[in-house]
Formats: sequence, structure tokens, C-alpha cells
Amino acid sequence: MRAVVQERYGRPEDLVVRDLPMPVPGDGDVLVQVRGSSVHPDVWHVITGQPAVLRLMGSGVRRPSRQVPGTDLAGVVEAVGPAVTRYGPGDEVFGQIVSNIQWRNAGAWAGYATVRADRLAPKPARISFEEAASVPTSGLIALQSLRDQGRVAAGQRILINGAAGGVGGFAVQIAKAMGADVTGVDLSDKLDLVAAAGADHVIDAADDYTRLSERYDLVYDIPGNHPISRVRHVIAPGGSYVMIGHDAFGARGHRWFGSLGTFAWHLVLTPFVAELHGLRGATAPTEGDIQRLAAMVDDGKLTPVLDRTFGLDEAAAAIDYLASGRSRGRIVIVP
Repeated sequence: MRAVVQERYGRPEDLVVRDLPMPVPGDGDVLVQVRGSSVHPDVWHVITGQPAVLRLMGSGVRRPSRQVPGTDLAGVVEAVGPAVTRYGPGDEVFGQIVSNIQWRNAGAWAGYATVRADRLAPKPARISFEEAASVPTSGLIALQSLRDQGRVAAGQRILINGAAGGVGGFAVQIAKAMGADVTGVDLSDKLDLVAAAGADHVIDAADDYTRLSERYDLVYDIPGNHPISRVRHVIAPGGSYVMIGHDAFGARGHRWFGSLGTFAWHLVLTPFVAELHGLRGATAPTEGDIQRLAAMVDDGKLTPVLDRTFGLDEAAAAIDYLASGRSRGRIVIVP
């Protein structure tokens, strides 16, 4: 099979495409003919090797421990391991190969990939393979953090900072499905995307939402580009703050630790700042979570928005386009 290969950390231009042996499914694995795999910030981090701490978190110290990038996929089942009963050859599926920390390669940017059966769901018929491939990582982050950390309830007022991005676009739709009144914050030229996702109100990021008079039950902060001391002013009594910590592709994060330093500081502050809740709800995605996303897509409550697709030979261009910030929707690699 053809696959993107990463031999070292550094420039996306160092990625090459090679012929590799097809992977063999283990007992509980599914071999998927890949029709699409998403390009998201965690993939950028592993390819560039930034922040450096990721190399101690499963990615590989001197070089990537697994050479083929990509964590999400959608495609057609080619074969299954002996213990798999729920899927068979020809089934259309989508899911996430890794279950927790995304800072590592997982093999999805290839013609075929193996994934555990419990990390898959049937592909919703109403969307394409490319659209389905864009859902898992960003959709699971949005679902878990809103439901388990933010504990969103119907009727609450929620502000989503970074609402036009990969996580943000899904967060707007998921929060609306949970019955929340949603305000989305992003750059002026992307506010149309925020409104199209279903936000009730939009704010231009240039207006600095922390200085406005509105109050929210939850501030869901994807970039984390304002200190909690300022964000607290727009959180209603009894409200919460959840930070995802996208570091603008290294522009805002620490060279060695990225956004982890901010998370650590928030943990220190948790006993003293009522809006912070530490690691509440921070668990690995479950089979039920990917099934939940599939159900929301089937019901029309969650619709991925694609910007463009790239071939395996264009993987470097796909990463550069992601990091440019120009995309207006999800980016997908198509083998």
C-alpha cells in the first residue's frame, strides 16, 4: 500500500510517500481501506515535534515511534480479526485509531490502517467518507469537554471562543443540540461559518469578549488566548470555564511544553478559582462517544464542513494549509 512516511521531526516538506506492507489486524482489530483521514492540529504537533514534551508522551524521543501519521479515518472494512463480530468486509465505518493522547502517529495517512473495533462506528449514510473522516478527533474533544467538563444543560448561555475552527465548529453544533444558547467568537471573516453552524450570537474576536458586559454559564475557550483573571469577568455566578488550549501552531505555546504549562497553572488555581474544575471529566473517549457522534450526524444535528481534500503526495501542503489559518472548514487527506 502507499503511505505517508515521517522519518524525523521537523518540516512537513520532509514527509515522503512510500510503498509499505499492508497492516495485519489483531484479534480485536478491523483492517480498513482508508477513504479519508483528517488533518488536525495534533498531527501538526507530531510532524513538527513541537512542543518537545510530546516526544516523552508516546510519540518517540529521537524520531517518531510510528512512521505513518494520522489518527482519524473513514473507509470500508477489508478484513477483521477473529474476535470481531460487529463488522465485516464491505461495511462503511469511521473512527479514531488512538484512544487518548493524540500526540503520536497512528497510521491513518495510508491506503489501509488497522483500528480496534470499539473505536469505530458505522459511517452515517448522509455524509461522504471525506466528511466522516473529519469528525472523530475534533468531534470527540467537543463532545466530551462540553458534556463531562462543562456539564452543559438546556437553557444555559455558553460562549465558545474559537468557534470557527475544527473543535469550535463541532462545539457550536453539539452545544445547540444540548439545548444551550450559544455565542461564538472568532475572526470577522469567519463569523459567517459560526452563524451557519447554528450560533445564536456572534462576536468579532477583535472586540475582546472579556471586556463586554454579557455573562455566561460556561466559557469554552479553545485558543486560551486570554488569562483566566480576565475571562472570569464574563462568567456568571456558579458558571464554569473549560480550556482546550490550541496554541496557534506554536505561536502562543511554550517551545518545550506548549499549552501544558497553562493547564498546570489552572490545576494549581483550582482550589481558589470557583470557575475552574481541574480534570473533571477528562477521560479517554469510549465506544459510546463515537456512536453518539454518529447518531447526531444521522439526526442532522451535526454536519461537518469541509474546506478541501489533499492526496497522499500533497500531505506537506495539507499541513502547511492547516497551519496558515486560512481554512474555512475541515481538511482531509484522501489516499
